Amino acid sequence: MRKRFQFGKNWMVFSKSVDEERIKLAEDSLKSMLKVDNLIGKSFLDIGCGSGLFSLAARRLGAVVHSFDYDPDSVACANDLKALYLADDELWTIENGSVLDIMYLDQLGQFDIVYSWGVLHHTGEMWKAMENVIMSVGENGVLFVSIYNHQQIFSSYWRCVKRFYNFVPKLIKKILEIGFWLYFVIGLFIFDILRRKNPLARHYGKGRRGMRIFTDVVDWIGGWPFEVATPEQVFRFYRDRGFSLVEMKTCGGKLGCNEFVFAKSVEC
Repeated sequence: MRKRFQFGKNWMVFSKSVDEERIKLAEDSLKSMLKVDNLIGKSFLDIGCGSGLFSLAARRLGAVVHSFDYDPDSVACANDLKALYLADDELWTIENGSVLDIMYLDQLGQFDIVYSWGVLHHTGEMWKAMENVIMSVGENGVLFVSIYNHQQIFSSYWRCVKRFYNFVPKLIKKILEIGFWLYFVIGLFIFDILRRKNPLARHYGKGRRGMRIFTDVVDWIGGWPFEVATPEQVFRFYRDRGFSLVEMKTCGGKLGCNEFVFAKSVEC
């Protein structure tokens, strides 16, 4: 079996910090990128739901939501979040599944909104995963994906870091986590000071989507498998399959994910 980072265990740590403010930020993120005020009357597929935060946000915006994740711990985390905020809600279902499993996706049917943020590049078969999600997008539906940005030599560096992290003993992992946490925190602290922003806000995750800085650092250095693509590659991939770009938010050629919203043409 291919070595994989245990994303679900990291999401369980993060989920303890989920509150109304974080849920509202998730809702605002969806509304901004999808250019809507609500999702009433829409069906929403969350591929690789992680903590379940954005599934919860979509449901609270009015969508009928189906969430799935390859990692059983992520499924458990999302179920715990649902039990806390929307217990017994029959319009939000959560289960274990893989975006690489065509038969599984086929039996789910199609959705108005297919959402997969920071997931497809961790499957080990990114381009296949990017292809597979197309079948889940309904007529006149939209696809909202985010993919790690390609940084040439830096991407190669991070690939080595992530691979090393996943193949060393737990003690070495902890040392790496602390080391990179200090590296990012000190660097970002100075960066925020120079920009005259509150450096403590980043640590507590205020104003950020779906993570706190420590769990984000662990997710980043541990996220394996790991693949990347340029914004142009993602755009051309879906354009050539009949999708048109509706919205895009890039990380400016830096470390992070580029976000895309594509609309499915009638001919697809």
